Amino acid sequence: MSETAQNQSVSLSPPVIREARALDMDAVAAIDAAITTHPKPEYWQRAFRRYATRQGRYFLVAESGGAVRGFILGEERAWEFGSPPCGWIFAIGVDPSHREGGLGSRLFDAITTRMRAAGMSTVRTMLARDDALNMAFFRSQGMRGGSFIELEMPLALPEAGAR
Repeated sequence: MSETAQNQSVSLSPPVIREARALDMDAVAAIDAAITTHPKPEYWQRAFRRYATRQGRYFLVAESGGAVRGFILGEERAWEFGSPPCGWIFAIGVDPSHREGGLGSRLFDAITTRMRAAGMSTVRTMLARDDALNMAFFRSQGMRGGSFIELEMPLALPEAGAR
């Protein structure tokens, strides 16, 4: 089989959405590095321990052709500033060479299905204002501006003599 035909058969095989495994973290870190240009393999190892091993937390991967092609993670959060329990999505990533095939939507559907089954009726996420790619993706999933406003301040150390 030619390489082109082999690549086409890999891309035609339906992806499987499943719980992440420890062995997936190198692939997850590589996808994230391809997207962000900031390799952080230790972060993904910690994320696995935090999100894949506890109830109410979700770390899913999309596997196709024997390789991890995407990931999504989130958790149930409850009662911050009067918010009823809801799902939060913290990260999503699809291998740039496997975009435009609905993989991100399948990951989103899989995590929100699990959240819904756990009794959550709302899902939230937070994005940088200039993150046009993820903004377009989440809006295409039906997400809109919510009822909370994100506030922030820098935590720089005060200069000597300053209060």
